[in-house]
Amino acid sequence: MVLNLQKDISLRPYNTFGIDVKSKFFVGVQSTDELKAVLKQHQRAQLLILGGGSNLLLTQDFEGLTIRIETRGIEIVLEDDRSARVKVAAGENWHDFVLWCLENDLGGVENLALIPGSVGAAPIQNIGAYGIELREVFESCEALSIKTGQIKIFNKADCQFGYRNSIFKNALKGQYIITSAQFNLTKAPHQVNTSYRVLSEKLVAKSLDIQSIAKAVIEIRSDKLPNTSQIGNSGSFFKNPVISLKEFIELQQQYPEIPHYPDQGGKIKIPAAWLIESIGYKGYRKNDAGVHQNQALVLVNYGNASGAEINKLALQIRGKVLESFAIELEFEVNIL
Repeated sequence: MVLNLQKDISLRPYNTFGIDVKSKFFVGVQSTDELKAVLKQHQRAQLLILGGGSNLLLTQDFEGLTIRIETRGIEIVLEDDRSARVKVAAGENWHDFVLWCLENDLGGVENLALIPGSVGAAPIQNIGAYGIELREVFESCEALSIKTGQIKIFNKADCQFGYRNSIFKNALKGQYIITSAQFNLTKAPHQVNTSYRVLSEKLVAKSLDIQSIAKAVIEIRSDKLPNTSQIGNSGSFFKNPVISLKEFIELQQQYPEIPHYPDQGGKIKIPAAWLIESIGYKGYRKNDAGVHQNQALVLVNYGNASGAEINKLALQIRGKVLESFAIELEFEVNIL
């Protein structure tokens, strides 16, 4: 199998931050067999696996082999009168998959509309938005072992999902490449989730179906978040911190107005955007690296910022939040 291996390729078109760094070698794969062949031919290469490039900040040239997953395919593999199990290739665009579900009147992912990235990256991150997380519809995924070339099936328990987290970001980081995922979706009549306050307010006096929810989510995200084709960004750069009730009570005494939400295990989730805005960084800009004016969670590249400049800004914000609130923000974005 002969694949088009390219040399010294700019990764600017392949990451949503629009960072101009080079990869020494680059190849796109359109099937699992092609992926296996590449891995077999380059067993000792340092690898960078790219899907949509939407959860990544590149700070330097990459001296290894970048493999872009370009597989396609969506199919119903099991269904009855009430539900359908859908298998999706890892290279499919996540939002395009959500639109496919809406067109086929399948519910469960409408709250996750307009999230950037590929289907293969979604379980790694356990993507979530507006009251739901991927794990709520996830059935399983197939993943290729980089070391052995064997396919392994991971069910929901195997993936060890947490808040924007999974086993693929921890114990198995860098060991597997997800090749497909399966999701359990509902048929009409759907049970919809409008628990997220901003979403429920948007839907007042409107019909509650999966199409209207997706439309509302798209409108909210479009108002708050910059379009990656216009301004380089990676969506939310920081996770919302989760702290103990004791820590929260102490913090609330200092900042009575601090917004908060209950989390699992009696803990409290604090909006990172509020923390960042409170220290004056919403709308901040230095050269072409900045914080978006409508959403403090989003770091942006206004044109020619380097990954190092954006990383420096992220570290600066994290340090100021720690200094002011004794809370250490975690990055959602992978930094290379």
